[in-house]
Amino acid sequence: MPLKPWYKVMTPREDLRSGKPLDASEFAVHLDQVVDHRAPEDYVNPERFFNRTYLTKGLVEVASDVLRRLSKEAVSSSPVINFTTQFGGGKTHALTLLYHLAVGGAEAKNWKGVDRILEKAQLKTVPQARVAVFIGNEFDHLRGCGKKGEPIRKTPWGEFAWQLAGAEGLKLVEEHEKKMIAPGGSVIRELLKSDKPTLILMDEVLNFLNKARAQKVGESTLASQYLQFIDSLIREAAGSQGVCVVLSLPMSEQEMSEQDEADYGRLSKLAGRQDKPYVLSEGTEMAEIIRRRLFEWGGDVPADGKATIREYIEWLRSRQDQIAWNEMDHAKEAFEATYPFHPTVISVFERKWQTLPRFQRTRGVLKLLALWVSKAYEDGFKGGHKDPLITIGTAPLEDQHFRAAVFEQMGESKLEAAVSADIVGKKSHAAKLDAESAENIRKFRLHQKVGTTVLFESTGGQFRQECTLPEIRLAVGEPDLDLGSIETALDSLTNACYYLIVEKTKYHFDIAPNLNKLLADKKATFDLRKDVDPRIKKEIQNIFSAGSGVERVFFPEKSNGIPDRAVLTIIVLPPDESTEEAVQQKTLAKIEQFIKESGTSARTFKSALVWIIADNTTLLRDEARKLLAWETLEEEADEHRFEEAQKKRLSENVRRAERDIRDAVWRTYRNIFLLDKDNSLKKFDLGVLHATQADSFMEVIINRLRQEDYITDKVSPNFLVRNWPPAFKEWSTKSVRDAFFASPQFPRLINPEVITQTIAAGVTAKQFGYVGKNAEGLYQPSFFGESLGITNIEITEEMYIVPKAVAESIASGVVLGPKDLPKVGPDGTVTTPVTPQAEPPKGAKSGESPKVEKVTSLKWQGEIPHQKWMTFYTKILSKFASPGGLKVNLEVEAKPEGGISKQKVEETKTSLRELGLSDNIKTE
Repeated sequence: MPLKPWYKVMTPREDLRSGKPLDASEFAVHLDQVVDHRAPEDYVNPERFFNRTYLTKGLVEVASDVLRRLSKEAVSSSPVINFTTQFGGGKTHALTLLYHLAVGGAEAKNWKGVDRILEKAQLKTVPQARVAVFIGNEFDHLRGCGKKGEPIRKTPWGEFAWQLAGAEGLKLVEEHEKKMIAPGGSVIRELLKSDKPTLILMDEVLNFLNKARAQKVGESTLASQYLQFIDSLIREAAGSQGVCVVLSLPMSEQEMSEQDEADYGRLSKLAGRQDKPYVLSEGTEMAEIIRRRLFEWGGDVPADGKATIREYIEWLRSRQDQIAWNEMDHAKEAFEATYPFHPTVISVFERKWQTLPRFQRTRGVLKLLALWVSKAYEDGFKGGHKDPLITIGTAPLEDQHFRAAVFEQMGESKLEAAVSADIVGKKSHAAKLDAESAENIRKFRLHQKVGTTVLFESTGGQFRQECTLPEIRLAVGEPDLDLGSIETALDSLTNACYYLIVEKTKYHFDIAPNLNKLLADKKATFDLRKDVDPRIKKEIQNIFSAGSGVERVFFPEKSNGIPDRAVLTIIVLPPDESTEEAVQQKTLAKIEQFIKESGTSARTFKSALVWIIADNTTLLRDEARKLLAWETLEEEADEHRFEEAQKKRLSENVRRAERDIRDAVWRTYRNIFLLDKDNSLKKFDLGVLHATQADSFMEVIINRLRQEDYITDKVSPNFLVRNWPPAFKEWSTKSVRDAFFASPQFPRLINPEVITQTIAAGVTAKQFGYVGKNAEGLYQPSFFGESLGITNIEITEEMYIVPKAVAESIASGVVLGPKDLPKVGPDGTVTTPVTPQAEPPKGAKSGESPKVEKVTSLKWQGEIPHQKWMTFYTKILSKFASPGGLKVNLEVEAKPEGGISKQKVEETKTSLRELGLSDNIKTE
């Protein structure tokens, strides 16, 4: 007697039977919508909510612990609950359950399943509590929140205060609300005081922290204040009776930024001092959740369903040597726990999909299976199929909504081509093979079932997941099917499919067609140095040449290949000079050398250099080989006698390879190095980039350096005032500009000429003066307070800026030249030196030049403290430098503690040579 189709045994819920479009939101509860009564009735109505909720062991445990805490029971209760689940893993559903219990109080005792919770908690009734709910992604700290007639709250503590104690509570944190500063423990303690228990529910905490980082609060941020608030709240909750704080934190750190990860770590640490972590669902509970949500489920498998299960088990046991299922000893329990699904339908998500970054364990599976059940139910009653169980092979990949949901969970939409070409659709290989097969294969749609099973079991070929032959036999096999037919179908698919990859007895689908055999052979013919690296360099130059604004130098071999100029320069190193462990030390040594040297001279503008360096180049080189191979195969298409369809696919693969190598360059060249303020090398990791992220790679680099304050588009006059070199009484405009590229203390200028705007603005605002010198060394011309345009400012050694005090003295006509520069006292007063006029010697007539006694030479020998070297030059040597005849013989002896490195000795020799002096140094 034929087995009864599943859809005549189990009835899907009404909306699935009617084929209404479904979305993940159907299974995604939003706690704020529940509180505001905007959610569907199944979530807002607590009785309906509990009717549709399967109380897993984890849910019962967490609910009982919370109720014990609210009942002021200290034993087996925790002041802080931390939900650790994967995205889509049921945490918000659990928060909603707690919300309904706390608000419902004694009335909740009559709801389905609450008796189990009370029994576990050893309580007779549900305590009614004050409830405060905070949803991080809904709370807007800029506009604030508040219904019509309510005060606006712009901080989490203001929101909590309002929800717990209304206007009175908000008054407690009035100043904290205004200043956005977290309240201390004493204020929170007062808020928590109440005759009623208090339940605080916090969801999407990381989401709020992400937004709040941008809100400055004095020297802090709103995010930091929020973390302090949570810390104080947890401490006070631990010391208060009848108070429970429930946080939901994601288990996976996928798609988090570095700051998100840091905040996640802080939150986990804060909660971890008091919390008790919970796992909300596990094992076979997932199947029960699915049945409760998708079917009119009575709690037991119907008789016809049990008959089907018996047939399957008998068939499996007679072939267990070929199937090797590790659940064979518990086959009856496994089938009954998942009926009308085959056990592999539920387990594949646990076994294979759990590692996918975008996979949503509860919500995602429910969405997929809801679409699946709806479509399979429709097809069954249309007479299309009479499957006794819902198996992996029956997944309705032909339905575009279901297919999109699958790709969404896999995180790989590029599988569309593989599915359409090989598995579903009238022109797909599997469909054609089924149509052409004998009846014993065609009636089972065996090629389509096998292809679909491979796709699901191999998760689309991601993370090297593969599908084995025993897995295919278990998932596809059913009573009346000859097990050998499965291998026959596999062989046919292997020979026909464009995207099915076979490695011995393991299978998976790939996004690339399996012309890969030709591809692999061709890739091996390319030499790394002769073919691959030159192709990579060409692509690198194409990518980094895009965009404007800065100089670029590609693959310098010698230091003099990088100009020593006061201009921001991006240096891109070749792929073989990377941060890979084997070559990193050599690469960094080269960078340090090139920063110090420019040919045989010392480099002046060290800060001007920004280095872009590859990370791991394995992927990049592989993509380059692949591109070379595809290009060559396309050129050899006639020689290989490819058909038109294959030629078309080859062209597509060339375009794909061109895109992939671009993406590989973006992903690989992720390291920025430059000179930090302490003269050490600073590294920035750009993270995982892709070619669609910005208009050009240069834009990404510039934006990151701008974000880190290492480059700037403009400089304020105040910056020059604050950073005026103490030794400079006058500062040439060229030296001012050059400082931004020579001193790592200064930010680099994207446009060096922007300094003319700074000087013009500073002169106009009377923050400093702008002067030149005449032939006598007097300050002419002089500008101070005038409105100057950038065309009036010259960047030269002959024009200067002078401090405000000096400029004011010049403007008054007192100061004429550098020798007359005033002294600025600590109180800001300016004293102008006055040179007294010498009186003629006795006996000399007025107007006669006095007779001056002279000596023929002057010699001095002594030791000068290092603090007075510059003063010695200014006060002594400079007086004799101009007339000529000055000769200085210098003996230097350096004996620092710890000795002198050979590197420093060599650097000293290099500097001596640059000055045109002998580099004969004696060492001991």
